[in-house]
Amino acid sequence: MKIIIINGPNLNLLGKREPDIYGRQNFEGYFLQLQEHFPDIELQYFQSNHEGAIIDKLQEVGFSHDGIVLNGGAFTHTSLAIADAIAAIETPVVEVHISNVYAREAFRHHSWFSANCRGLIVGLGLKGYELAIRSFVK
Repeated sequence: MKIIIINGPNLNLLGKREPDIYGRQNFEGYFLQLQEHFPDIELQYFQSNHEGAIIDKLQEVGFSHDGIVLNGGAFTHTSLAIADAIAAIETPVVEVHISNVYAREAFRHHSWFSANCRGLIVGLGLKGYELAIRSFVK
């Protein structure tokens, strides 16, 4: 089984960026823990601050992987192009947000992605990634 985690803008700063909201652990360290926790799954990780790079990655893996875990960061609330890319691929996508976006600013309450995703996990911290991966395991 092949699953990729795709993180969007500013998530490369996890552990440093607004630790009261996003925690103090960097994603690279957490990703190693996920790999140890799921040794039978080929886990991959991709992060970009660029909308087009995320679209390119979705198109690249969207017909060959068993699952995509996507945290689009702020693009969630702005990118119709990424939403269209999710709709165009066959691989199911689970949308994840570390913080509870519904307890934050009003503009974060809308996701362009959710309608094209298999599921949505919000507000459970980094644990949301693990739960998203579990959702693909039969």
